[in-house]
Amino acid sequence: MPSGNLVSHTTTISCPHGGRARPVSVPSSGVLLDGQPVPGAADAFAVIDCPHTVDGLPVPCTTVRWIPDRDGVLVDGAPVLLDTTAAQCFTAAMVPQGPPVVAATGQGRQGVVCQ
Repeated sequence: MPSGNLVSHTTTISCPHGGRARPVSVPSSGVLLDGQPVPGAADAFAVIDCPHTVDGLPVPCTTVRWIPDRDGVLVDGAPVLLDTTAAQCFTAAMVPQGPPVVAATGQGRQGVVCQ
């Protein structure tokens, strides 16, 4: 069983170049952490403000794709994201840019709540 902290609205996710990654779809897992939905591996994540350039031309990271552990922690049969879940950042042309940097912050006082 994998170990790690649950990715939540308080988790800081960055591309390898410092751009910020955020979920762009509303997580549908039905699990709340401190009243906010917990994203899953199927949820879309966008990267903003990536400063990456190649030969002076901007080639920013635009998305994060997660590679969930199907034998890991599941919610309604779907893998949830841990700060240890494998992932890859991509450009708009789907060129791999490297794994995101995931920094879990302290989980809130209310903890995990299932709807």
